[in-house]
Amino acid sequence: MDKEIILITGSSGQLGTVLAEKLQKKYGIENIIATDLRENPTFNGVFETLDVTDFKAIEATVLKYKITQIYHLAAILSANGEKHPLSTWDINMKTLFNVLEVSRIHKISKVFFPSSIAVFGNNIERSNTPQSSNLTPSTVYGISKAAGENWGKYYFDKYDLDVRSLRYPGVIGYQSLPGGGTTDYAVDIFHKAVKNEDFECFLSSETMLPMIYMDDAIRATLELMEAPKEKITVRTSYNISGLSFTPNQLASSIKEKYSSLKINYKPDFRQEIASSWPMSIDDTQARKDWDWKPKFNIKTLTETMLKNLELKYNNNLINS
Repeated sequence: MDKEIILITGSSGQLGTVLAEKLQKKYGIENIIATDLRENPTFNGVFETLDVTDFKAIEATVLKYKITQIYHLAAILSANGEKHPLSTWDINMKTLFNVLEVSRIHKISKVFFPSSIAVFGNNIERSNTPQSSNLTPSTVYGISKAAGENWGKYYFDKYDLDVRSLRYPGVIGYQSLPGGGTTDYAVDIFHKAVKNEDFECFLSSETMLPMIYMDDAIRATLELMEAPKEKITVRTSYNISGLSFTPNQLASSIKEKYSSLKINYKPDFRQEIASSWPMSIDDTQARKDWDWKPKFNIKTLTETMLKNLELKYNNNLINS
């Protein structure tokens, strides 16, 4: 196999931070080129500042490092995107077009484009939402992801560009702080519990949403990208499922260890977004095509999050 040299855009985000590390272990630290808008002094590896809205800058980076694959993670997320809808659309789509075009021109072998459950609207079956559901998103982020899915399929059909995609549920990990998404409460609540702080939840206590633990999300991404091309039957984006729970259920799981955790439910504009999303996901096609299967349930997720955040905050205390 020829050497893979992989470019990651938006590498300093919640997903990119962990994905970069996993890819370094697989392909070698020198073969992963992490990029973001701002310097990342804590990143251990090859890092370039890159504005993905600048086509010439991406092209120069691709040529400089002889890039063979691109993981395009840079985007403005759902909750933050609603504050500035038009600029969110411009940024999310401009960056995608730049990545697709540079990949077409310079014959990149594979492109990964993350989609989201935000592509679904409230005219779907919210339990076990099927792969082929209507896409009528309620946020600009979701609209940009739905459009992106179709552009990925277009580039595959027209140019044979191997674009692959997953519709991520809410991703939960301890490695970074929330980044402006509607499912972020499920990360923030762990930080508050470990720091012994009260938690204010921006969703109602019974809002059921699909989630996925970071390790499962990264493993799904790598398994999809490593699957033989002929196995990939979905060229828009695959549904993937981890687990589903409500804020109340998650809080109960955390309270098994942190019984003093206090929660105040104060739904805001994100409640309306969450209420239009699936409660659970049917990922039959991913399981069939490339043997996808999640490993984490609410108990193992809670235990792993608490353990790692306790270590993180204890180390901060020791080093301060």
